[in-house]
Amino acid sequence: VLPGGESTTIDKLSRIFEVRDPLIAALRAGLPAYGSCAGMIMLADRLVDAPSDQQTFGGLDITVRRNAFGRQTDSFEADLTGGWPTGDPFRAVFIRAPEVVAYGSEVEVLATVPRPDGSEHVVAVRQGSLLATAFHPEVAGDPRIHGYFVELVRTVTATS
Repeated sequence: VLPGGESTTIDKLSRIFEVRDPLIAALRAGLPAYGSCAGMIMLADRLVDAPSDQQTFGGLDITVRRNAFGRQTDSFEADLTGGWPTGDPFRAVFIRAPEVVAYGSEVEVLATVPRPDGSEHVVAVRQGSLLATAFHPEVAGDPRIHGYFVELVRTVTATS
């Protein structure tokens, strides 16, 4: 699990403590991973509006915009659209959240939230054994996202 936090700090510390390359190798070898908020940024193959020296671990064929919804004071909650996770609406908490602005054909869009103009922000995606959300499901207290990831891990490990 790659948690929320500050993605440039995660990047720098991963290089300082020499975990970057082994983690990238493990992800490329099929290690299931879930990234929330900054974790989504770290799993993205491409970033826009990021410092020029920022690196990611990659793995998801997505382009992510950091802080897409604004500053800390612009944090908000919203119900996800798109039918994921199944069941009652999921109340998602967005804190300086990123968004997916482009994605490849192998990427499954799981959830979106509405924009004021009626279009949708892509805020949850999956590609193979990698899952990412722009929001913090641990804050909402609803275990469905984490349960989804546990099932993803079970499925991936059962077939490998």
